[in-house]
Amino acid sequence: MNVKENPTAGIWITLSGGACWGLSGCFGQYLFQEKGITAEWLVTMRLVFAGILLMVLGFLLTKKKMGDIWKDPVDKKHLLAFSIGGMLTCQYTYFAAIQYSNAGTATVLQSLAPLIILAIVCLKQKRLPKPFETAAIFCALLGVFLLSTHGDIRSMTLTLLALVFGLGAAASAAAYNLLSGDLLRKYGVYPVVGYAMFLAGMVMLILVRPWTYEVVFDQGTVLATAGVIIIGTAVAFSLYLKGVSIVGPFMGSLLGMIEPIVAVIVSLVFLGADFHRMDFMGFVLILGTVAALSLSKKE
Repeated sequence: MNVKENPTAGIWITLSGGACWGLSGCFGQYLFQEKGITAEWLVTMRLVFAGILLMVLGFLLTKKKMGDIWKDPVDKKHLLAFSIGGMLTCQYTYFAAIQYSNAGTATVLQSLAPLIILAIVCLKQKRLPKPFETAAIFCALLGVFLLSTHGDIRSMTLTLLALVFGLGAAASAAAYNLLSGDLLRKYGVYPVVGYAMFLAGMVMLILVRPWTYEVVFDQGTVLATAGVIIIGTAVAFSLYLKGVSIVGPFMGSLLGMIEPIVAVIVSLVFLGADFHRMDFMGFVLILGTVAALSLSKKE
């Protein structure tokens, strides 16, 4: 069966993208803690070079098809909206939320994206949320909260700026889930994700000016940065957004919550992070949600 017609394949593709994001978070944590890299520098590098990588692959594998998206005025505007309103905004607001609070707070706030997506879907379809959808969101959000804060709400630093940027991260995460589907189904991963990342990276390049930062390019820095660019950005976004184009933005946003599970496991094994009792409950809730979604007959 063609992948486009196979919801099971879409689920696994989406989960794989979320898992790659989890790995990316650990690479990023290493760079922040051990190499003194800033979030702005890393976001700029990951977008620019992941975009270039995907565009090069696109030209090698699909040749002239990479230019098709620029021939349709409507799709061209759609791509620009996705690049700035989805890809760039999501990257910036999430790391800004971390800057004004902490990673746990930012992760919890960004995880409100499924609520926004469900609200938009329900408005479009003129219906109320189904009990299954409500239960899935509740379990996934609670699981992310437990993993991100270890069940201690006092660890959340909810300043006004953290709230603004955190909710902005949720809204922009909803945007790139909702804006990408039609384009991906029409043109494929390489032109849509590649151009979107490159355009977003060019904007960040102008704003951040990464060449002014002092970065020590030793083996650890190079390998971890390459991991963020290749695994955590080019591969992660390509798989995740391809999966979303199959399973839909709502289910995709919930399946993407596999990210903190992978991040915690990798942090435990390689970065010596502590494991808390509440983390196990978070694992169970998120994996239970993923299993329920996988077994459901939602599109």
